[in-house]
Amino acid sequence: MSIHINAKKGDFAKVVLMPGDPLRAAWIAKTFLTKVKQVNDVRGIYGFTGYTKNHKRISVMASGMGQPSIGIYSHELYAEYGVNAIIRIGTCGVFSKAINSRDIILAQTASSDFNWFTDFHLSGTYSAGADFDLLEAAVDESRKAKLRFLVGNVLSEATFYHQDKDWWKNWDKIGTLACEMESYALYATAALLHKKALTILTATDHFQKKEVMTSKERQTGLTTMVNLAIKVAERFA
Repeated sequence: MSIHINAKKGDFAKVVLMPGDPLRAAWIAKTFLTKVKQVNDVRGIYGFTGYTKNHKRISVMASGMGQPSIGIYSHELYAEYGVNAIIRIGTCGVFSKAINSRDIILAQTASSDFNWFTDFHLSGTYSAGADFDLLEAAVDESRKAKLRFLVGNVLSEATFYHQDKDWWKNWDKIGTLACEMESYALYATAALLHKKALTILTATDHFQKKEVMTSKERQTGLTTMVNLAIKVAERFA
């Protein structure tokens, strides 16, 4: 066991899907996997391992919200449980009018307004990027499925409720696609431990079109993204 995960060695597959919401993790395991075994329940952060319809063994575990949370869980999965790849599957708020609600975003890179990189003691600002093999597979599978998707930079923000209502406009001006709260720490942790990571997002909120998905839709209505992530995971399982 690690500090925050009570699974045994070997309980996790080599590839882990990681939504933020524990209830979404449970829904994914119940809906998309067979022969499911629950392997973690510490602090209500549910983790499961099972098999896809193509008989590939994968795991799914929640990350909680924010970079500190996903940083803890991803580090322990990589370092203590032999996980090779984590695919974050989450929701995001999008900036550009060119993006529609429910579009898929593949985070090639992640910027941040959080100070995560300072712990690396570098002489500059670290640029956090996805694993190329995972990203290439996600692009390929998205094209095969004829999905509406975009590849680019996302912002992993530290604050959800901003005092400045126009804070996002400068990020939009330089082509940042969307904001969320976890990818930078995931990518940085994977780089530090020489592992693989990718974030796949569904556009659920829109800063210009005022489109918002309900909490129920966020929990169970993200089937397209989950199916895509499973297809990518199967290539590396």
